[in-house]
Amino acid sequence: MMPEDLRTISMFDWLENDLLLSITDCEPASSDASFRRYFRILTPTGRFIVMDAPPAQENIAAFIKVARLFDRSQVNVPDIFQQNLTDGFLLLEDFGNQPFLDQLNVNTAEALYQSAFDSLFKLQTQTSLLDSDLPCYDQALLHRELGIFEEWFLGQFLDIEIPEILWDQVRSLLTTSALEQPSTCVHRDYHSRNLMVLDNNSPGVIDFQDAVIGPITYDLVSLLRDCYIAWPEHQIEQWRNNYFTLLQEAGLISCNTDQFKRWFDLMGLQRHLKAIGIFSRLHLRDGKSNYLGDIPRTLNYVSSVCATYPELSDFNIFLHEQVLPNLSAVEA
Repeated sequence: MMPEDLRTISMFDWLENDLLLSITDCEPASSDASFRRYFRILTPTGRFIVMDAPPAQENIAAFIKVARLFDRSQVNVPDIFQQNLTDGFLLLEDFGNQPFLDQLNVNTAEALYQSAFDSLFKLQTQTSLLDSDLPCYDQALLHRELGIFEEWFLGQFLDIEIPEILWDQVRSLLTTSALEQPSTCVHRDYHSRNLMVLDNNSPGVIDFQDAVIGPITYDLVSLLRDCYIAWPEHQIEQWRNNYFTLLQEAGLISCNTDQFKRWFDLMGLQRHLKAIGIFSRLHLRDGKSNYLGDIPRTLNYVSSVCATYPELSDFNIFLHEQVLPNLSAVEA
């Protein structure tokens, strides 16, 4: 059932009266962890996706800019057929309703991930950083993201505090590791829900408007240590090492495999702490509680990495003595 509100009324007015489209069917296509909504419309000339991005909360110009950038890099993003910057609407190519997450299993994983690696490699090798006009993943942004974990998961959701000295040590370690990596174009949410299975030129890549220039391992760890699906560690290691070889042959990195693994692990830890904070915020602030089920999987990644590196032993103790027992109590 279509929601009836002022924005959908405005959306239909734009589609029918300004674009002169004859809409024979319309249904919600998806919503995400933002204020954006998506609708699938059917017309005599084909199917389209309409993005509803309220200008007060969403930067639709950034979506358009990054779409053009990725398209020049031969990454398959939706065509933008019409745009309404004033009201915050876009008419987009319809990539269908089959994200990787719905198609991944032990029989399909190899082929699907290979297509994802191919697309990511294009993004990292064919995007010019000099004229991309993308913001940098700097220390301030890294600290803001980690602050989401501290404020929303530890403080708001679990009602506990982390010792300031311990938190400073964790932030310093993760920030230093991220900033010492080679820089590349970063999608920033390159995972199984944002890669669409297509008949041609798969995957279709969506939700890219927050792209930045940042650490070379960021998108790879987003893909392989996905918050929404987990794979055996030996499989992740194989995929990671294969992609490392590609980057090495392309001259994008000059480190050894051990250094690359450390970057990968610590980048994943930063991302997963942020994700846990976001999942908590979505529940507490936005009433989107379906993401709570992804916290245990994501927290397991955090715990595994902390157990691997001695410099994270104190944080690992904090997780096991404070975080996990309080999380169990909240879930009970």
